[in-house]
Amino acid sequence: MRYLFAFLRKNNIFFLFLFLEIIAIVLMTKNRTFTGSVILNSTSQFSGSLNKSYSGIIDYFDLKKTNDLLVQENAYLKNSIIQINNNYNTIIPPDTIYQYIVAKVISNSVHKADNYLMLDKGKRHGIKIDMPIISDQGIVGSVVAVSENFCSVMSVLHKDSKISAKIKKSNQLANILWDNMDYQRGTLADIPSHIDLRVGDTIISSGHSLIYPEGIMIGIVENYNTRTGSSLNSAVIKFSTDFNSLKYVYAVQNSRLEEMLLLKEEVEND
Repeated sequence: MRYLFAFLRKNNIFFLFLFLEIIAIVLMTKNRTFTGSVILNSTSQFSGSLNKSYSGIIDYFDLKKTNDLLVQENAYLKNSIIQINNNYNTIIPPDTIYQYIVAKVISNSVHKADNYLMLDKGKRHGIKIDMPIISDQGIVGSVVAVSENFCSVMSVLHKDSKISAKIKKSNQLANILWDNMDYQRGTLADIPSHIDLRVGDTIISSGHSLIYPEGIMIGIVENYNTRTGSSLNSAVIKFSTDFNSLKYVYAVQNSRLEEMLLLKEEVEND
């Protein structure tokens, strides 16, 4: 008996562990349903979190592809709207004048006196000199140089830029200039003094320049002061286009532009 007590005393840690292990097994047996549920829930939560993180990573890397597809689809919708308008406005089989070519901005400046953009589309994509460039927000500029795969665009933010515009509510004509001061704002010039112009009025392209289609958004009148004794006034507009964040734009292809320019040249030379 003395040897037994000595043996138990020497191995008391082992027997305590064995005793506790037996208790644990008994408890797990009695509560196996609850324990299994806890383990399953914990595993599911971990698996769900892991899958969510993985999905987030995949979505991140797919963002560019998704964005490109959305831009392409937007261009398709623009072309479809033109087609629908043609069908609505005439019983003659539609002959769409304008088509949109999606381009990505690969360089851009907004703080110089003469600002330009470079796009990833060129001659082989159908880009030509004088082709207007717009964004979903409004007018951007016009093409001034073209290579096989790229083109250079003179931004609206250029000291030589002059766009024929009109006041949307009245169709009264004016011109858009840029004063080299603020890439968010421009000048609406040559406004006849009798014109009713107010802060908040919308300014759009007139279509008279034969470059920009009629009705493209340009901006909103932000400040307008009449000058006593002057037949022409000017106003400050806030451009609808955020030139500092341009990523994708549209080159507007006018299938009749060359014919129109040729006729205009003939008339002016007579």
